[in-house]
Amino acid sequence: MPIARTSRLPAALALAVFIAFAPASFAADHAATTAHPQAWPRATWPLPPDPALERRVAALIAKMTVADKVGQLIQADIGSVTPEDVRKYRLGSVLAGGNSKPQGGRFATAAQWKSLADAFQRAATDTSSGGVAIPLLLGIDAVHGDNGTIGATLFPQNSALGNAHDPALIRAIGAATAAEVRATGFNWTFAPTLAVPQDPRWGRAYEGYSQDPGVVAAYAAAMVEGLQGKPGSPGFLDASHVIATAKHYLADGGTKDGKDQGDAQISERALIDVHAVGYPLAIDAGVQSVMASFSSWNGVKILADHGLLTDVLKQRMDFQGFVVGDWNAQGQVPGCTNEDCPAAFNNGADMLMAPDSWRGLYRNTLAEVKAGVIPMARLDDAVARILRVKFRLGLFDAPLPSQEPLARDASHVLGSPAHRALARRAVRESLVLLKNDGHLLPLDPRQRILVAGEGADDISRQNGGWTLTWQGTGLTNADFPGAQSIGAGIAQQVKTAGGQAEIAPAGHYTRKPDVAIVVFGETPYAEFQGDRANLLFHPGDDHDLDLIRRLRGQGIPVVAVFLSGRPLWVSREINVANAFVAAWLPGSEGGGVADVLLREPNGQVDFDFHGKLAFAWPSTAMPGHSAPAFPLGYGLTYADHVTVPALSENSGVSGATVRVDDYLEKGAAVAGYTLNLTGVDGRRSKVLATPAASADGSLRLTALDYRAQEDARRLDWSGGPAALSIDADHPLDLDRQANGDVMLVTTLRLAAPSPAPAWIGMGCGHDCRGRVALKPLAPAHWLRVGVPLKCLQAAGANMRHIVQPLVLEASRGTQLAVSSATLGTNADQVVGCAK
Repeated sequence: MPIARTSRLPAALALAVFIAFAPASFAADHAATTAHPQAWPRATWPLPPDPALERRVAALIAKMTVADKVGQLIQADIGSVTPEDVRKYRLGSVLAGGNSKPQGGRFATAAQWKSLADAFQRAATDTSSGGVAIPLLLGIDAVHGDNGTIGATLFPQNSALGNAHDPALIRAIGAATAAEVRATGFNWTFAPTLAVPQDPRWGRAYEGYSQDPGVVAAYAAAMVEGLQGKPGSPGFLDASHVIATAKHYLADGGTKDGKDQGDAQISERALIDVHAVGYPLAIDAGVQSVMASFSSWNGVKILADHGLLTDVLKQRMDFQGFVVGDWNAQGQVPGCTNEDCPAAFNNGADMLMAPDSWRGLYRNTLAEVKAGVIPMARLDDAVARILRVKFRLGLFDAPLPSQEPLARDASHVLGSPAHRALARRAVRESLVLLKNDGHLLPLDPRQRILVAGEGADDISRQNGGWTLTWQGTGLTNADFPGAQSIGAGIAQQVKTAGGQAEIAPAGHYTRKPDVAIVVFGETPYAEFQGDRANLLFHPGDDHDLDLIRRLRGQGIPVVAVFLSGRPLWVSREINVANAFVAAWLPGSEGGGVADVLLREPNGQVDFDFHGKLAFAWPSTAMPGHSAPAFPLGYGLTYADHVTVPALSENSGVSGATVRVDDYLEKGAAVAGYTLNLTGVDGRRSKVLATPAASADGSLRLTALDYRAQEDARRLDWSGGPAALSIDADHPLDLDRQANGDVMLVTTLRLAAPSPAPAWIGMGCGHDCRGRVALKPLAPAHWLRVGVPLKCLQAAGANMRHIVQPLVLEASRGTQLAVSSATLGTNADQVVGCAK
């Protein structure tokens, strides 16, 4: 159903009036970062006072030691905490980060999750060594279904769902997601994202429903009620629902240049009217937790902003749940580290997500409470807020996670036919038809149809990030039991109708087709790994465009189906295709695309296009520099007779695009970087061609074939220490990446056993570096070797000022070959931190 724009003008007007009539001294003393609570919208906490609940909370707190209380404020990740740790430290919550799986595995089944959940809950409620039995909140990023579990239903990503303009659909998706999460033993999801992305260069843009605050406002309560149930109803927070999290408070979608974890340099009016619209409605729906953002508002980190966390959120908006920080976000607060941040608690955070820093945070927080740095009243308030949520969820009366009703029947819940049918409906409603010249669509399924493009039969690509792993990369169709690729969905329906379909990603068909469907788009990414300098699609790589042109040149009409988490500049592709569909990231049910593209053999159309753009589609690759090619709300149906005029093929981008996550490709430094050799004598020589050598001849570089002609470089050390380095034209800030599970991934080969250690690292200026030893490596084998950035940071690298993102150093007798260097999360072999 249509969505009406939600207005917050009364609040903005109140702010303007307040400032206009405030004393001059007030204006002088309050910068743009000061929130004025009286100007913000109010919310109504929907749960009535509950004296019985308050008595239970008070009685439990009275039994708790200070150490017990501090434990409730700490959330650790399963990759760094054990059930025994929970038993000892009485922690309040455990999360499973995007790359964290039971027993350190890469993937997880429902059975493995349930076993892990049971072990943690047993530990949390074990009082054999003293303490108070307080069950855990078990949290996970179930952001487009239970996306961390093999076999789960994977719904379209949020940027796709915004195009559906259907709150009832969102509510149903929330309920289905909650059921699948509970079936795996978890009880808390870090969703929904209420960001209002204003710059699609942001790597998390696809986590937002729309750039239009009205769409986000309409979806906020719907998703919260789907996940938690409706307050006052019998199903509210029952065993089929989970705790929801409104995130990331506040203005994570409004940062300058779309930089993840960046700074929203905007007025308070914009903060209220654009970025805060979803929060009052989520609170009205009873959301139990709010996640504070990594980001800043006009230079002040949200966890450092008492006005926004306490004065606005908890007091003005009457939020009575608890506030949790993001992944080690406390370490970005001035004066804080990941392991020590009393300011975050004093400003209004009730729980801090300290995945791998929880021990130090626990120890320091306990000391600061005892010293009065964190007042006891603030501690008790935070603990009470967390305990209320646990009581509301029924944790104190619940069986072990594996014994809860949905978990006992997990095989009939996870990826159930009803949930997959709902996801397929969501796909159909999310598709947006941008162009349909000559009414090529809908297609007659009795034709000979070619399905081409790299996304034709790639379930990972149609899902994007936050899919089985954090980045959603390195996956195959075999990792998605029960799912269907777009190509497979089309082929199935075509075969049923009596036509013929051929899936050939490269477009090389066995018999000339009547029509081609080319499925292409972005490769998966998550968070800052998806940040971009502009909106160019695959800059410098036109193979998708060339495929469409080749097919058109052969007289074959082409339907382009574009997979992306955000709108990108693809004007050339739109121009050359006969029809163009923005499919976004549709999830596991690729058949939903076929439902809309194909008609019945008798000509009947069962499913027309429904989607209307929730993000304006750009006419250039530079956001905000010109009017959009297709505005908000645009979307054709089969009834529309519209010929799309040719779009400008001027991207608006000049010069090469410098990437912060790719350094070496096919043996050559990418744009913005240079390859250098430094000999034993310390002199550095720029590699201008191959072969090359250091000035003193101690290190030689020659071309080598790996997968293609001269796509790698061989390094021979005749002396040492000498080094190959990749030098950046401008210093890189990789601090965000070091805070995550990001690695420096280098594709290399040790030609022969090295007589002395070889080192891999990064340089950060004069006498500043971090490195780890490469030994042991299997000789004569090409490997993707990963080095966690946090290891290089611990070894001395200043991640805020990296000038050499790759340094390979060795001595006489060493022979190495290298082909690529990039930041990533997948590697054949991981080199651990130095002991």
